[in-house]
Amino acid sequence: MDEFKKFMSKYGGIVIGVIIAILLLCTKLYKVIIAIILIAICGYAGNYIQHNKFEVKEKLKNFIDKL
Repeated sequence: MDEFKKFMSKYGGIVIGVIIAILLLCTKLYKVIIAIILIAICGYAGNYIQHNKFEVKEKLKNFIDKL
């Protein structure tokens, strides 16, 4: 169980990003190339957000304030 918690704390963002990408993929099965790119981008974005929570929160707050 400790190994699973360690895995999820390290790669949880990637797992969540890939799950979201797969759900989006199910609606557009005929666009395989776009889906593969989407899975890679969502995995990277999930991992980046997980490891840079405070920076992303500040950037998002500044972006919303500008709107």
